[in-house]
Amino acid sequence: MKIVGVTSCPSGVAHTYMAAEALEQAAKRKGVDIKVETQGSSGVDSLLTSKEIAAADYVVLTNDTNIRGTERFKGKKVVQLSASKIIDKADALINQLLKK
Repeated sequence: MKIVGVTSCPSGVAHTYMAAEALEQAAKRKGVDIKVETQGSSGVDSLLTSKEIAAADYVVLTNDTNIRGTERFKGKKVVQLSASKIIDKADALINQLLKK
């Protein structure tokens, strides 16, 4: 399974990066391939390529604030959660996606 994600929060600081790390660590524990783009206060890091998006089974987005470039995910299976929910429940989320 391959997952891509984009995390962002209203202030663009802590929760943006904490959510990305939580997703990456949960995916690693389950052997899931993941790449997470962050849209923080310092700009975009780890920009997702069109090839990575096309290969993804799921897209995980934070919904605390507007994610730039969501049109890239048209036609993909998208899951949206708050950054704090992703931080708290990343393992459960990955498990849920694996079961689908």
